[in-house]
Amino acid sequence: MSDLRDEVQAGFQQRFDEAPDGVWSAPGRVNLIGEHTDYNDGFVLPFAINRRTLAALRLRDDRRIRLATSFADDTVEIELDTLAPKTIDGWAAYPLGVAWALGQGNADLGAVPGFDLYLDSDVPVGAGLSSSAAIECAVAVALNDVWRLGLDRRALVDAGHRAENDFVGAPTGILDQSASLLGQADSALFIDCRNFDTEVIPLGLEAAGLDVLVIDTRVNHAHADGGYASRRASCEAGAAALGVASLRELTKDDLLRARDTLDGETYRRVRHVVTENDRVLETVRLLRTEGPAAIGDLLDASHRSLRNDFEVSVPELDLAVETAQNYGALGARMTGGGFGGSAIALVPRHLISHVKVAVDGAFAEHGYAHPDMFTVVADEGARRDV
Repeated sequence: MSDLRDEVQAGFQQRFDEAPDGVWSAPGRVNLIGEHTDYNDGFVLPFAINRRTLAALRLRDDRRIRLATSFADDTVEIELDTLAPKTIDGWAAYPLGVAWALGQGNADLGAVPGFDLYLDSDVPVGAGLSSSAAIECAVAVALNDVWRLGLDRRALVDAGHRAENDFVGAPTGILDQSASLLGQADSALFIDCRNFDTEVIPLGLEAAGLDVLVIDTRVNHAHADGGYASRRASCEAGAAALGVASLRELTKDDLLRARDTLDGETYRRVRHVVTENDRVLETVRLLRTEGPAAIGDLLDASHRSLRNDFEVSVPELDLAVETAQNYGALGARMTGGGFGGSAIALVPRHLISHVKVAVDGAFAEHGYAHPDMFTVVADEGARRDV
């Protein structure tokens, strides 16, 4: 982490010929369980990870914004007063969306100055670990500090969520920004997405001798693409047909009526959300009472539901999950919105190398790209680093 702090400051100096006023960071996240439930007012259980995006920033004496990153050669320049939704594409839309969104909430940006910003990160892009929310949240805490807005973490979650939904055009829920801003070390964050109640749930992985292995399939995905939006539309259509405000209102007892009311595809989407909410609640209960070694079957069931009912998995994710299960993982599932990205496996620490070798071999046998695999631990949320 110290090396990345040095690199982002050096990168800022090289691009803008001055030192930054400070460096802020925010983590990516792994969603332990609770997929596609957030925008249905349901339950989720993510945790922030020890992979972070860093934002070096310096205030200007005018209203201009200049953005640069280690991942692109260009420098994006725009006036603060001209920011508008869906007018900017690519990586710059995420930090600019946050600047715009802060002005749509309770903050008055009429007198704030522009800024120079440089981003660097070790959160893999397109891996389902929420690299976009890590950008949004690092920029949100930075601008909240330097513009002296005095906003609390919930308001910053709202700003990141608004940036992603309205500025970028990706119809995601609040899961990613919440985990990135509110995460705590060695803990998951239990979120009720209907009323934003949150509770820190200790994971106890170290004491149990378990690791969370991320298997990045290198199949890229983007939430702004049509597959994610179509799943959300199906959920909204199912709720409307069943006469409820959101799928959160339904229980397993309602599924018989749903099957008789809905077409087959919409029914499967609804069934995933209803059963996934139950799996989140049961995972929280088991973590409290029995510890992390007891949750493996729920992870497996979540993946089956995402594969069969919600249909957001891909062959590479299915292979990663199946291979990890066969070679010692207590449970495994895809994580994130799907259509690519990463799987996670809950693995006894002494079997990590064994699982990695098996997944490598399986991917090679199927002619898939070499996956990137690494363990993650639960980390704290967004903060100022320098």
